[in-house]
Amino acid sequence: MNLPPKVTPRAFDRLQEIGAAASGKALRVAVEGGGCSGFQYDIKLDEPTTDDLVLEGAGEKVIVDSTSLPFLAGATIDFSEELIGARFIIDNPNASSSCGCGTSFSI
Repeated sequence: MNLPPKVTPRAFDRLQEIGAAASGKALRVAVEGGGCSGFQYDIKLDEPTTDDLVLEGAGEKVIVDSTSLPFLAGATIDFSEELIGARFIIDNPNASSSCGCGTSFSI
């Protein structure tokens, strides 16, 4: 059985800071073909659809479409704030390698 992705409290806190739920949006995390390693993450604010997995916390939502779900099984969605910038990051146990920027990976 595949474990669903997890979302850290820090990621939900960041969504609260930017007012995602207040604007009727959720953080969509999807996997698409492309990038320098074969697959890439597409992370954006979007509205949930009927086939999305919805992960909720702190009044906020993170959504994953059914096609991306197997690629994100057991992954952790977090938010990182560093000198080089702030971004949502994915710790994906399914990725055999990833690029230096962390937005693309291979399986």
